[in-house]
Amino acid sequence: MRRDVPLVWLCKGLETGSQKLPHAVLAEAWPAHPAAAVLSGPSFAHEVASGLPAALTVASLDADFARRVARELHDAKMRLYASNDVIGVELGGAVKNVIAIAAGISDGLGFGYNARAALLTRGLAELTRLGLKLGGRPETFMGLSGMGDLILTCTGDLSRNRQLGLRLAAGESLEGALRELGHVAEGATTALEVARLARELGIDMPITEAVAQILSQETPPREAVAALLARDLKDESA
Repeated sequence: MRRDVPLVWLCKGLETGSQKLPHAVLAEAWPAHPAAAVLSGPSFAHEVASGLPAALTVASLDADFARRVARELHDAKMRLYASNDVIGVELGGAVKNVIAIAAGISDGLGFGYNARAALLTRGLAELTRLGLKLGGRPETFMGLSGMGDLILTCTGDLSRNRQLGLRLAAGESLEGALRELGHVAEGATTALEVARLARELGIDMPITEAVAQILSQETPPREAVAALLARDLKDESA
């Protein structure tokens, strides 16, 4: 790739086997590319393509480049915010898909709005714990690419990962659910990689771990939820 061509990626997740975020994978393919950024945030493609309003974050290690991309992509229906927290923005886009599967499972089992709110809140805590360990910033996880994307993906019916969770709760196999969806549900592979990474780093991510066990067919959905509820009590800030 020519070094004078700007590079902006929208992919979300961790590389299978290595647990690398997209910027690390791209750095191997195009070392020291001078103009590179990630674009992420709460945005269903169907709504964006329909011209409905949305707001996203563009992050680059080069803050000036991030602002340049934000200016060029911004229009009346798309508001862009610049950041230099590449790790935080990428991790938010990856982990929110895992929590969305959990939210779909919870909704599919009929556990109600209270349970969904708890999942989103504690899921954000898991994302933040891992993100801070990897070098992300707290304000990123409270922003569009963190909390914003998490809320959308866990509650919107256009969310493929939420739909996957609903199907798993209904008793479908992972293979059958993915086949019926007909679309990629990034959280299906990301959950396993995030769970492995969290274990390696000693980060407590019980919701992510439960989703990984369900996806690997180690634990049925209802049993996984029961195990979450049976965990030892702890301080909320812990």
